[in-house]
Amino acid sequence: MRHGETASNLKMALDTLPPGPPLTEAGVVQANALASSLATERVAAVYASTAVRAQQTAAPVAAAFGLAVQVVDGVQEIFCGDLEGRHDKEAFELFLAAVHQWAEGNLDAAIPGGESGRQVLDRFLTAVDELAARHAAEDTFVLVSHGGAVRMAALALATNVRPALAEAGLLPNTGRVILENTGNGWTCTSWTGVDTIT
Repeated sequence: MRHGETASNLKMALDTLPPGPPLTEAGVVQANALASSLATERVAAVYASTAVRAQQTAAPVAAAFGLAVQVVDGVQEIFCGDLEGRHDKEAFELFLAAVHQWAEGNLDAAIPGGESGRQVLDRFLTAVDELAARHAAEDTFVLVSHGGAVRMAALALATNVRPALAEAGLLPNTGRVILENTGNGWTCTSWTGVDTIT
């Protein structure tokens, strides 16, 4: 899941370094609504990135199940390097150009002064593998992370996620990508409410 709204989201700023900004009031409302929407699930654990916004989003989810938020390294947002803090058109074009190259398979392309696709996936997928190893395949666990990183990881993990879906705009605040561990890898069963992934 992506974290709730922050002030940086409102001004469309590339704000990727932890601990980062907290949730806005609207972001807190989103986090509480996220917890309510999961009430019928059986959640075994709740994880969040090292960013404050992810941990604040995860907190009401964890509380709803009597759990603590477990902070995980490696699932933070794509590091934007020289673009950090910018919110101009050129910065977004440079960021999206790198993401597009990654989706097309060129994982060695890098954001100026920032991460390559390979660096992002190496750390994120290692973290997901470690989390999955803690749970039975049928367990449900929640990971609150960041839009760009979640899209990339889902594309790499699930064979039924195509580049066009992963690149089709930003994942909304508290948007969910649901992956099911089939025992032979992961399958995406829902992408921000779209239940049929082909």
